[in-house]
Amino acid sequence: MKVVLFCGGAGMRLRGYADDVPKPMVQIGTRPIMWHLMKYYAHFGHKDFILCLGYKGNCIKDYFLHYDESVSNDFVWSHGGKKVEFLSRDMDDWTITFVETGANANIGQRLKAIEPYIQDDEMFLANYGDGLSDLPLPTLLEKFRGSNAIASMLLVQPTASFDIVYTQSEGAVKEICPITRTDFWINGGFFAMRREIFEYIQPGEELIREPFQRLIDKQALLAYKYSGFWQCMDTFKDKQHLEELNQGAAPWKVWSSVANAPADGECKPGQQSEPALAVSTRL
Repeated sequence: MKVVLFCGGAGMRLRGYADDVPKPMVQIGTRPIMWHLMKYYAHFGHKDFILCLGYKGNCIKDYFLHYDESVSNDFVWSHGGKKVEFLSRDMDDWTITFVETGANANIGQRLKAIEPYIQDDEMFLANYGDGLSDLPLPTLLEKFRGSNAIASMLLVQPTASFDIVYTQSEGAVKEICPITRTDFWINGGFFAMRREIFEYIQPGEELIREPFQRLIDKQALLAYKYSGFWQCMDTFKDKQHLEELNQGAAPWKVWSSVANAPADGECKPGQQSEPALAVSTRL
């Protein structure tokens, strides 16, 4: 199944750090966040990627054209450097299609631009390219395949430290509650879609606005709630948090913890997976 990654963002809230690279190229450890995301999908067998390029797309092209396997793989160096034998490889069996989708295009326009590359695929995956999760992907896909929905989106609970304030009619504060303790869900940026989605996108439209509203009207948008690990990288504080996690267990690295991973379709203890015809959005 093809994986569409939206890689055109400039990362405006990461200014001062990401000025010279597009947002998906901001590094977590020694590799950019999009590499971590691609490793996640490849772990589940999805190794055919379509990259929707935009802001400084050449940075992404150059990264893969000059990819250095030694950064994340063990190897044997011998004969004065004339022979280098890698003990493991990252992406020998990956296929990556690079598509220029416009410097200022929105997500809907970028998705519409790669329609010819989906060809006759019944379903495909898509991702904002700026968030990581240990989501049990086979479970989400099983629910999606068993539905009549045209698109499915991951819903997660926000990780930001905001408070929800409830007031009475006269304005007096009734309750203050951390947003993480409410039943409030946001768009996690992980999608599964059927090819029919392209029929619902008109020129210039943002994906989760007009196209998804049309799906909602037809009861064709499936929401998948997940309360396990999820973290986006919208701000420098988010990046710092992911860097700290990367020094330890790094929950999203399902490819390096196979022995402790749940079986396909199984959630880890304390995690919740619930499909529903509902939607909450995150831009």
